[in-house]
Amino acid sequence: MGTPGLLVSAAHKSSGKTTVTLGLAAALALRGHLVQPFKKGPDYIDPMWLSLAAGRACVNLDPMLMAHAEIDSCFAQHGAGAGLRLVEGNKGLYDGLALDGSNSNAALAKQLGLPVLLVLDARGMTRGIAPLILGYQAFDRDIRIGGVILNRLGGSRHEAKLRAVIEHYTEVPVLGAVQNDSRLELVERHLGLMPDREIDDASARVRAMGEVIAAQVDLPRILALAATATTASLPVTTQPGMQQRGGLRIGIARDKAFGFYYPDDLAALEAEGATLVPIDTLRDAQLPALDGLFIGGGFPELFMAELEANVSLRTQLHRAIADGLPVYAECGGLMYLARTLNWNGRSAQMVGAIPGDAVMHERPVGRGYVRLQETADFPWPRDAAAPAGAVRLGHEFHHSSLENLDPSVPFAYRVQRGHGIGGCRDGVLVHNVLASYAHLRHTGGNDWPRRFMAFVREVKHSEGAQLARLRPQPQEEPAWSTR
Repeated sequence: MGTPGLLVSAAHKSSGKTTVTLGLAAALALRGHLVQPFKKGPDYIDPMWLSLAAGRACVNLDPMLMAHAEIDSCFAQHGAGAGLRLVEGNKGLYDGLALDGSNSNAALAKQLGLPVLLVLDARGMTRGIAPLILGYQAFDRDIRIGGVILNRLGGSRHEAKLRAVIEHYTEVPVLGAVQNDSRLELVERHLGLMPDREIDDASARVRAMGEVIAAQVDLPRILALAATATTASLPVTTQPGMQQRGGLRIGIARDKAFGFYYPDDLAALEAEGATLVPIDTLRDAQLPALDGLFIGGGFPELFMAELEANVSLRTQLHRAIADGLPVYAECGGLMYLARTLNWNGRSAQMVGAIPGDAVMHERPVGRGYVRLQETADFPWPRDAAAPAGAVRLGHEFHHSSLENLDPSVPFAYRVQRGHGIGGCRDGVLVHNVLASYAHLRHTGGNDWPRRFMAFVREVKHSEGAQLARLRPQPQEEPAWSTR
């Protein structure tokens, strides 16, 4: 047997597998088990909640952005020392982009040697649940569906009927039966779940979810199922820090407006000598001394009034960018650096470093995986691992577009798959800023943290001003400046 592990999946999306996985992680962690959570695919919000529930940073396993060997290594490295490796799938068990299912949840479970715990939304079902389970078993006999959790039950009579049907027609054990319960509900909005950092009682909610699940799920049998994992034992390798290069202060926007970061990307920045300096764009009046800045995704549109009201920080950031501060911004970060942010008939002044306006739309503008080719204007240093015209993979999910952009602004990428900015380009370049709708990941040979840090060092050693002149220069003081 391998290290205990489990993949939680469902017949289809919106079956409640996220709340069940959260509840399992919280229930087991509260009982002293060391749970290492993982999330399949590109996602930021579910991992935030899973991290809170388990007390350990959730790590993404993405077959589209990671090679098989990378997934194996990541699973081994981050799961080292844990008593249970708990993987939450995305969508349904057999869903995926590839026709052959090679990037599905089932394929990931097979690769990692994990038994599957299938969460079934039982609303409106009785006898029909049997052919559903039997079909999922028969579709791929190499997948071990070790148990099911019946979710969103209508009461004890409903539960009894389903248990009788499953026991009569299948050999799959029912390991839990979860009734409809308001304590298991999480707030959703236009981009999915609300991040935990926006909810004041998030920790209390997760604890309550853990107790609800513990009362309705057979935890000992869940652990017994996890113990049947056949995950291969792989050597755990850690990358040594590179502080010999000299520490660099890299700001990172972490607050209610911005929080979409992959933990292993941040670790890669630190391994390259970054000292991460948290910045609250809503409350910090002063911009600290920085060598570079990373602004990830988030929900700036929900906090546009607060971001606009922090004139002091916006003014200082605008000046720092004009003076050559290296900045990498993704999605929400791009929106924050624009002139204005417009949503629901309201317009708010943003940093103004990018000569364009962010406009929110009701439906997604760009959604899914992206394929980007670096242009000749790409500013970060190249080497043998990053040749000119290299193609990078990432993902995007944005409801906004960048409009009224100065036509002289160059771009870092040509879009081969995805939308980016306008459908064919992404990655605006202004001064030493690279801002795009694409989210990158430190996987698949895309060593962006190393290249960004190399760029920061290059700018610092040349004092920034000379490189900054290579980029279009917006007005040195935005119209809203108080200077």
